[in-house]
Amino acid sequence: MNSEAVHSSSVQTLWWFGGAVLGVVLGAGIGGFAALAETALTPCLIALLFLTFLEIPFDAGMRALRDLPLLAATAAVNFFVVPLVVAGLIAVFDIADPLLPAVLIVLLCPCIDYVIAFTRAAGGAADRLLMLTPVLMIAQLLLLPVMLWAVSGGRLSIDLPIRPLVGALLLFIILPLTAAIVVRRIVRRTPRLERPLAATARLMDPVMALTLLVITASVTPLIAGSAGQLGTAAIVFVLFAVIMTMLGWFVTRVLHIGPRRSRAVILSGVTRNSLVMLPIVRAITGEGIGPAGVVTQTLIELLVLIVLVRVLHRLVPDTAVTENR
Repeated sequence: MNSEAVHSSSVQTLWWFGGAVLGVVLGAGIGGFAALAETALTPCLIALLFLTFLEIPFDAGMRALRDLPLLAATAAVNFFVVPLVVAGLIAVFDIADPLLPAVLIVLLCPCIDYVIAFTRAAGGAADRLLMLTPVLMIAQLLLLPVMLWAVSGGRLSIDLPIRPLVGALLLFIILPLTAAIVVRRIVRRTPRLERPLAATARLMDPVMALTLLVITASVTPLIAGSAGQLGTAAIVFVLFAVIMTMLGWFVTRVLHIGPRRSRAVILSGVTRNSLVMLPIVRAITGEGIGPAGVVTQTLIELLVLIVLVRVLHRLVPDTAVTENR
């Protein structure tokens, strides 16, 4: 990375980290703020993804549907490597019910929403990963009951509600994506709007910071109420993120899929579908330690992603291999 890119990345990290920390402070210190933040979460995510999609070249992104190496790498990491890692972690660390189902559910499901924004910020193939989100959603819908049963040694099984996953796909992918396409077409026909459209890029960092603020503020009280019971789960979540970063790097190096796609695959393997899985965990375990486990994973993951945005350029440099277009 050149000095200008490093400076930009540093400012970006400060924005994001500051938003996350402020969210924790406000969520823990102001009564009722967590409920307000939870109400604001969906609009913030939609706005963030809309801004992300505005900058994605969709013509190039459509190639992802024919990009078999990227599809194979993403599927292998999420639906073969991840279950093996999760099975190994729960074999080493003793996590009891009702926290165990929450830990398994959140770790076994790949993210379909804000992973796109983080992939774009890390210089990954966000356009191609975006086009794979329906595939990831359908795959986890079909495979989660099987993976949950297999990883738990047959102890756990669930009937997965389809509604939350379909709702997330509509709200966080289809709605902002459609809006971005419509805006792009209007700008294409009205050249005087090109400058205002270009200016929207400057909104990305403050909107991401606001999104991180409302996420952390909304979940902090849940964690505070169960902090003493979440230590082992927190260790599992940290180890999962570190192990998946390294295994994702290894898989992409073996497959020689290029730096942009490699970053996308690594981030897809690390980032979990916690915001969508939270209602499912609530339905299975009730309020309390189960949902608190999910939101603990969310906080840890956000910190990991902020770091990865900075370090992926070193872990997967642009000169590593030639990107296949």
